[in-house]
Amino acid sequence: MDATTSGTPTVQYHNIPDQPLTAIVAAPVSAFLRQVRHCFGDSTPGEFPLAANPSIVLHVLTTCNLDPQDLAKLEATCSFFRQPANFAPDYELSISELAALDMCQRRAIFKPMTDEERQSLKHRCGGSWKLVLRFLLAGEACCRREKSQAIAGPGHSIAVTSSGAVYSFGSNSSGQLGHGNTEEDWRPQQIRSLQGIRIIQAAAGAGRTMLISDAGRVYAFGKDSFGEAEYGVQGTKLVTTPQPVESLKDIFVVQAAIGNFFTAVLSREGRVYTFSWGKDSKLGHKTEPNDVEPQPLLGALENIPVVQIAAGYCYLLCLACQPSGMSVYSVGCGLGGKLGHGSRTDEKYPRLIEQFQLLNLQPMVVAAGAWHAAVVGRDGRVCTWGWGRYGCLGHGNEDCESVPKVVEALSNVKAVHVATGDYTTFVVSDDGDVYSFGCGESASLGHNTAGEGQV
Repeated sequence: MDATTSGTPTVQYHNIPDQPLTAIVAAPVSAFLRQVRHCFGDSTPGEFPLAANPSIVLHVLTTCNLDPQDLAKLEATCSFFRQPANFAPDYELSISELAALDMCQRRAIFKPMTDEERQSLKHRCGGSWKLVLRFLLAGEACCRREKSQAIAGPGHSIAVTSSGAVYSFGSNSSGQLGHGNTEEDWRPQQIRSLQGIRIIQAAAGAGRTMLISDAGRVYAFGKDSFGEAEYGVQGTKLVTTPQPVESLKDIFVVQAAIGNFFTAVLSREGRVYTFSWGKDSKLGHKTEPNDVEPQPLLGALENIPVVQIAAGYCYLLCLACQPSGMSVYSVGCGLGGKLGHGSRTDEKYPRLIEQFQLLNLQPMVVAAGAWHAAVVGRDGRVCTWGWGRYGCLGHGNEDCESVPKVVEALSNVKAVHVATGDYTTFVVSDDGDVYSFGCGESASLGHNTAGEGQV
C-alpha cells in the first residue's frame, strides 16, 4: 500500500541522525491488532512505522544486558547488521540475541548441531545466545581451534597446520609418531594415513598421542596403558598408526588432554569425560586403572559448560564459562598445592578455585604442568601455583604456592597465552614476545646461559 493514499503521515526517516544499532528487533504486527513488546529494563521502546500499513516495527532496546566489549564486537563484525539475515520474524528475541545467534551459526563447531542440540547448549550456557557465543569464542581463543598449532610432549612433538594436516617428530618407542613404525624421526614428517581427515586439535603425552578431527572424532596411537609407576601395569599393545577411539564415537569431541594416569576429553557442549584413574574415585568415578570407556566427570561441572581442559601429571584443570564470568575448577592429586585451594589434599570431584575472585582476575587460558599450573587473565596478568622447583612459578624462589599468585615480574607484560612443562613455564605477550622461567637444563628455556637451574 502506498503511504500517500492511506491517510497516514509520511515518516521523514532520512533526517534521523545515525545511531549505533545496539539493539533493534524486527517483529510483524497485525493490521488489526498491533502487539507491543517491551524491552528488558524499565524503558519503553520507541516505534518507527515504515509504511502506512506497517508489516514490521523497529523496537529500540535501551538495555541489552551485554558487555560493551561484546556489543562492540557484535556491531563491528556481525553481518546481521550489514545485509539481510533472512531470519523469520521473532517476538521473543531482541536484536542482540538474533545477532548473537547469527554469529554462533558461523562457528565451525556450532554449524553441524541440530536444533535440539543447539537449544540444549543454550540452556546449558544460561539461556542466552549471547552466552552461547561467549562460550564458543572463549573455546576458540584458548584452544586455538581451526588454527595452526604446535604441541610439545615429553619426548615427541606434534604440529597441526591450519588446513588440518598433521606432522610429528621425536621419540617413537611406542609408535606415538603415528608413522606405522617405532623408529625415531627428528625431522617433521606428515602422518599420511590421515589424508582426507581434517585435524583441529592434538594432545601429546608420555608415549601417547591423540588427535581430534573437525567432525569430532578422536584418533589415538602409541601406548595403550596408563600409570605404570603406580599400578605396575605395562601395556603390551602398541598402536603405530592413528586409530579411531570407538568408545567416543557418540561424543562430539573438541579437545583432549593427556595426564600420566588418565586422559580427559571435552565435548562441544562443554562436558568433560575421563579414561582411567578412577580407582578410589580419584576423578569422581570408580573404574579400573585401564578402563577404556569414557566416564563423565561428576560433581560441580555436570551442569556448567567447560571451554578448556588441561591435564597435569595426576590432576586436571577445567576452565568453565558461567553467566557470572570465567572460572577454574581442579580435581585430582593435591600434593604440592597444585589444585590451588590453599591445601595439599586430594579432590575427588571438581572444586572451584576461589582465589581468582579475590584477585579480581577473569581466567582466559589455563595450563597444567606436571606439578605446577598457570593461568592468563583477561587483563593480561599471569598467575602460577603448585611446586616451585627451579623457579618454575616465576616468583623469584623455589617455594610451593597452594593458591594462585600473580607473577609480579611480568607486571609490565600483557600476556595472551601460557604453556607449562615439567618444571618450565612459557608466556606469550600480546606483542609476540616470549618469556620463560624454570629449569634451564639442556637449554630448554631458550636462553644463552650456561649450566642448569632457574632463570
